Amino acid sequence: MAEDLARRIAAGEHALGRRLPSERDLAQAYAVSRPTIREAIIALELDGLVEVRLGSGVYVTARAPRGGEAGAMDVGPFELLEARRAIEGESAALAAALISDDQLQELQELVAEMQAENARDVVMSEDADRRFHMLIATASQNSAMVAAVQMLWDARARSPQTQLLSAKAHAAGVTPRIDEHAAILDALRQRSPEAARRAMREHLTRVLDSLLAATEVHELEQARARIAAERKRYGAVR
Repeated sequence: MAEDLARRIAAGEHALGRRLPSERDLAQAYAVSRPTIREAIIALELDGLVEVRLGSGVYVTARAPRGGEAGAMDVGPFELLEARRAIEGESAALAAALISDDQLQELQELVAEMQAENARDVVMSEDADRRFHMLIATASQNSAMVAAVQMLWDARARSPQTQLLSAKAHAAGVTPRIDEHAAILDALRQRSPEAARRAMREHLTRVLDSLLAATEVHELEQARARIAAERKRYGAVR
């Protein structure tokens, strides 16, 4: 979808300085979900083709990508979360029946580490988050499941779209949710595959929702910064 929008921008169907159709209109036109639209907009942002303006929309800022060609893209952040929800939900279900007491204790320590790092260093908190999820995959005792979960986390670290969305999330104050990780741990302690699957899927659904919201919050902060700069500029010439 991002490629099609970029083609239309290059052809002049969406003129420079003009607003793209709303997310809702684009979702209807392309018959896709809101997260898919947001991923496409992020890809266009990375290439410098559009700018998001709070309360106004997404505006075309260039006909061609920076450097003359589209930048390398990877798995989109929302597609990635959908895959994680499916795969890690089953990973947690398998782990519930097989996890050891030592692994449960290690998960508890990782939850405590996330909580401590949330107030200090979100990057370190997210590293503890990754280790939490990988330990659950390991506890499933299924090497294919471990490889699949590892691949998804590697894609998360590699994807330019996810990196941009993560930067927006950090700016909005989004950090790993301690209560949701604790709920996953409680389900594993119950040795309940169904409860573990549900807790993991609910957690990753909320992550997706928070990232959608984080984009909007980030745009709000950008708008406030622009307004403050304009006030300062015009105040100086009085």
